[in-house]
Amino acid sequence: MSNILVVGSLAYDDVQTPVEHRTNVLGGAASYFAIAARLYAPVRLVGVIGDDFLEKDVQRLRARGIDLSGLERRTGTSFRWLGKYDYAMNTAETLNTDLGVFADWKPRVPEQFADSEFVFLANIDPEIQLATLRSVRAPKAIALDTMNYWIDHKRDALLEVLSHVDIVSVNESEARQLCGTVSVPKAARDILALGPRAVVVKRGEYGSVLFTRSFSFWSPAFPFDEVTDPTGAGDSFAGGFVGHLAESGSVDDRALRRATLHGTVCASFAVERFSVDGIEAATPEDVAGRYRLLQELVTV
Repeated sequence: MSNILVVGSLAYDDVQTPVEHRTNVLGGAASYFAIAARLYAPVRLVGVIGDDFLEKDVQRLRARGIDLSGLERRTGTSFRWLGKYDYAMNTAETLNTDLGVFADWKPRVPEQFADSEFVFLANIDPEIQLATLRSVRAPKAIALDTMNYWIDHKRDALLEVLSHVDIVSVNESEARQLCGTVSVPKAARDILALGPRAVVVKRGEYGSVLFTRSFSFWSPAFPFDEVTDPTGAGDSFAGGFVGHLAESGSVDDRALRRATLHGTVCASFAVERFSVDGIEAATPEDVAGRYRLLQELVTV
């Protein structure tokens, strides 16, 4: 079993859905990813929080066995996000973002994290993602997430970092925007041409598609009746995906296919409750049960 390093945000979210509104709930890409990935393998977290970040929320992460040696507390406010979902529950409308101490943060990867075998660069400035890569020695696989803002404003840096990673995680609109095409398969091929060996295109309620140079693999979303809060689904997906690779110690084609299903399963737990509560409540046995059910959906 391999160690996983995640570099990204810890935040407080205000989330509005058509049926409920929750304020000041624990969020952030690193939080969702770390809790999901810890179901599979040891996780090391690098992030920053402000004075207002509650110690009880730090302890929630520590209680999962997540190594917080890279967590920095600074004077100021923590990253805060306000988002709203309509009845489709597929895409959030961002109403407000306050970066707080995250705005000028430069990650410092502890020396004891430098030997991490799997790395996840969550959705942050691609220049910071590049700098982070210089702090790890020889990982087996590096996965990266990004968003439309960086595609628009830091395109050159993003293209550079894409050439140094193994797995890219984007949604459909981001893939199209990055490659200037309406065709998702073509966008995936264009991203693969930059250097990565795999691209995962997230499709919300329609599942996800894994693309490599030799095959593509589709996973449906896990079928259930009600979505409570889609926030963090993509980061939980990444946690299950990278977590499975770290647990298996492999990044071959079979492991990548299985990782896609594990990502889907973790995302399904995340959306069942507000904040990280859904993925936090999941157990390895729960994951194994849903994985078997999902396997049946994709196997003839």
